[in-house]
Amino acid sequence: MVADRVGGARRRPGRAVACAALGAVLLAGCASMPDSGDLRDVESTPRQDTAVRVFAMPPADGAGPGEIMQGFLEALTSDDPEYDTARKYLSADAASRWRPELSTTVLANGPSIETDCSPGGREETNSVTCVLTGTRVATVDAQHAYQPAGGSYRKTLHLTKNPKSGQWRIDGLPDGVVMGKSDFQRNYTSVDKYYFASDTAVGAGGQPVAVADPVFVRGKVDPMTQMVRALLKGPTTWLGPVVRSSFPTGTALREGVSGLTPDDQNRLTVPLNLKASQVATGKCTEMATQLLFTLRNLAPTLESVELRGAGDERLCELTEERAEATAWHGSSKHPEYVYFIDGRHRVVRMPTASTGTGSVAVPGPLGEGGRDLRSVAVSRDEHTAAGVADGGASLYVASLASGGSLGEPLVTSDGPTPDERLTTPSWDAHGDLWVADGDPRRPRLYVLEEGEKEAVPVAVPDLPGRITDARVAADGARIALLVAKDGKQSLFIGRIQHDDGTGQGISVDGLRSATPDLEQVSAISWAGDSRLLVVGQEQGGVQQMRYVQADGSTLDGPAPGALTSVKAIAAAEDERVPLVAYSEDGIVRLPSGAQWQKVDKDGSAPVYPG
Repeated sequence: MVADRVGGARRRPGRAVACAALGAVLLAGCASMPDSGDLRDVESTPRQDTAVRVFAMPPADGAGPGEIMQGFLEALTSDDPEYDTARKYLSADAASRWRPELSTTVLANGPSIETDCSPGGREETNSVTCVLTGTRVATVDAQHAYQPAGGSYRKTLHLTKNPKSGQWRIDGLPDGVVMGKSDFQRNYTSVDKYYFASDTAVGAGGQPVAVADPVFVRGKVDPMTQMVRALLKGPTTWLGPVVRSSFPTGTALREGVSGLTPDDQNRLTVPLNLKASQVATGKCTEMATQLLFTLRNLAPTLESVELRGAGDERLCELTEERAEATAWHGSSKHPEYVYFIDGRHRVVRMPTASTGTGSVAVPGPLGEGGRDLRSVAVSRDEHTAAGVADGGASLYVASLASGGSLGEPLVTSDGPTPDERLTTPSWDAHGDLWVADGDPRRPRLYVLEEGEKEAVPVAVPDLPGRITDARVAADGARIALLVAKDGKQSLFIGRIQHDDGTGQGISVDGLRSATPDLEQVSAISWAGDSRLLVVGQEQGGVQQMRYVQADGSTLDGPAPGALTSVKAIAAAEDERVPLVAYSEDGIVRLPSGAQWQKVDKDGSAPVYPG
């Protein structure tokens, strides 16, 4: 873990290693905790191996207010499941009232303490008030939902000295916990839990569509049990209006259940409070599918899930193969080809498994040339394509089969320049086609049902600018929008709400920023069930490429290799296929474990199906 501390002396490495060698890092015991002085930053735990559990030490006898404050804050970053050690820094009444599970506040650096605390009463030696300060980065709420945040953080804590024991304890504090960004990255892990898109299905069998709901849980505190409980409690508030759960209301783990883990056959048994009479076979299969999709985030080798009822009766069991057949799941779909526009303005394609650079024109009119194609989108089943042509003024849809004609455009734009006309189109798993018109005089977002019916305007309440790109998620429940305003271009994620019978039509609601620290976002692509690949730059910075979650969190891990002058990027929900980009070198490709490779110097506008 990168230390959050920015001022003062760091712990000596030798002491940290000595603590780790005991099997756990004794946080308070390895820290220097002054009880007087000026504003100080709380030291973060030195970086440890992820397998090492980190525990805190209780307060030392006779510890002063500053030591109590620092010890308490260090205990918040430990792997203590119920924060029992942190509660030892509190008075009995405060310990019983404090609710750490309500929120986690993430600060850019460790929280700073005004350890030279001001008097809180007549007896200055028996009552003090201390203040925590910092710069907010994000919050995680009681539903484990992440939300980027900004501005200053300032909270007051009160300490008193027990007249009988002579020990200082915190007796007034806000609910929740607070820690620095790097402590948060060590303690918490992002996991997708899964629900189903409301009232929608795909394919001849009417499969429900799995929708990812990213949350953060404490990574070394029984994360599998945490995730099951979070899944059973339902979707986060933001996603809730567009998804459903197959678990009956009130479903929970049986009382006392903890430590869920797969057995040596990679099978997980989940004991629920349900009776067999409450669960139909089809619903049980969907419930098990939600669990299996969710828990594979934490246990990639998980092969099956068994649900057991209140009387320990078997409700159902589901294998990984049956789960994939039960629900449509974006990240399990392997695209056959990557597509782009060549120097002759034709749509061409290359097999995703190809190691060469050869491409061939697609069958049908979009592969014949003759139009000034600017961008293309291919349906998820790779049977149909949509192309923007005529300088961005016209949207055409055509079959990827030999024969046929292009026909009339389904959407047109009167934007004054090509960059202010139609955006790159985008398909969802239902076969609906999305495109935005960037005409500054009449900006609109459209959806074409099944890619062929009349374009329907989509309402986007609270849209903060003009849409310059729109990429719908495979599940059809969320959409990523690039929005330009005042010379800046930002990424927002919205949820897609369909007509509920009130005549309101389709709308994109709940817009939230996904890259608050980037001033210019120039290219985007969905790269997983809840992950996007973005190209952008911070204020005064250089262009960079990074992965972000749909909730606005930045994923820990390596970013793609550096590439200059990126104009477009293509990733697939299936992370095994190479990244493809349009840069100053034309079309380039990034196979796993390799460097960027040139594919077509005259190509542009690369896309995977979607």
